[in-house]
Amino acid sequence: MPNAFLLSLAPQRHAGQILGITSVCSAHPWVIGAALAFGRASGGPVLIEATCNQVNQDGGYTGMTPSAFRTFVLRIAADEGFDAANLILGGDHLGPNPWTHLPAAQAMEKACVMVAAYVQAGFGKIHLDASMPCADDPIPLPDATIAARNASLVAVAEAQGHSPVYVIGTEVPVPGGALEDIAHLQVTTPQSAAETVALHRAAFAAHGIADAFARVVGLVVQPGVEFGNENVVAYAPDAAKALCDGVASLPMLFEAHSTDYQTPDALAALVRDGFAILKVGPGLTFALREALYGLDDIAAVMFPQRPTTLRTVMEGVMQADPRHWAKYYAGDAAHRYQQRHYSYSDRIRYYWSDPIATAAVDDLLSLFGHSDIPEPLISQFLGAAHADVTHHRVPPRAPDLIRAGIQRAIAPYAAACRPRSKG
Repeated sequence: MPNAFLLSLAPQRHAGQILGITSVCSAHPWVIGAALAFGRASGGPVLIEATCNQVNQDGGYTGMTPSAFRTFVLRIAADEGFDAANLILGGDHLGPNPWTHLPAAQAMEKACVMVAAYVQAGFGKIHLDASMPCADDPIPLPDATIAARNASLVAVAEAQGHSPVYVIGTEVPVPGGALEDIAHLQVTTPQSAAETVALHRAAFAAHGIADAFARVVGLVVQPGVEFGNENVVAYAPDAAKALCDGVASLPMLFEAHSTDYQTPDALAALVRDGFAILKVGPGLTFALREALYGLDDIAAVMFPQRPTTLRTVMEGVMQADPRHWAKYYAGDAAHRYQQRHYSYSDRIRYYWSDPIATAAVDDLLSLFGHSDIPEPLISQFLGAAHADVTHHRVPPRAPDLIRAGIQRAIAPYAAACRPRSKG
């Protein structure tokens, strides 16, 4: 049972063994395929999560319900030869977030339907997030209200006849990264973390689901990591020391959101300090976009007569439907262009499934076919892959270079999560 791995994280840490797991938060089939192939090669479970905005009972922006997403991931797993018994599916930020324009009662009713659909579809890890104020809520939303709403969602989940594990928290980062450049962050205090646990324990009991609290495996807190459009706030262990020292007194470990673009040393330090679940999403599709744009540059050299570039097509697709980027990117026209294509928040990820974008990617890859790409061009435009190509670890072909780029972004997470002794 893959959830047994998540349930073991805190007991193993208390017994002196530190380990973690990477949460791959993406609906892109190439990212999911790369993650499952990496997991097949390295062994152990792979955790794939869908957010409330990506996947819900209304289809989300992917057009998939939880059941459809499960089928989608299982199909990729079969293609990759990954044992589905080692797959953990998770729901991320499950709560009223997609419907905060509605009064709280209506938004929570829709959130309950969504949580039930996730659990019925076999998602074993449920992150509860009722932290976003709804249309008739006070701002900020009291922590006790958040805990009570989270508990009401757990009650719905428990009624489905399964036994998922849960992640709770009230200091929940914005999904997908911050909306502006950030210089520093306020690390959650140990007192706040303890109060959040106490509020949720009491709320679970008030809803008659006290037994389910034993399956809370993670607490979302702010360790002082985040990324904006153009900068990353790195993990500073000294700043988070008081918070991390308190993890020994908690019945669960921490879940770290927005760990995209952290250094390998920072990721290893996060796991060492009690952040056993490392969530990454935009950082993986950013790596995908880098590889595609590198191939686009190579194609400009090898096939100069082609009618258009992938960049040009993607710019047209994003301009035709600005809802996923317009309110997130600021500045003059040149700066907004730069952010559309190169921002750390990687909001271009919303557009890869557009039929025009899909056709453009297919056209780009068809130019290369199964032919080897010259090493000097790989060095020039996909420099991070050059050593792997010259040492024959990665074939110099377009699909392999794309997968290698995604897996280079995954590798530091896998290394950080490997078991090691405490101390």
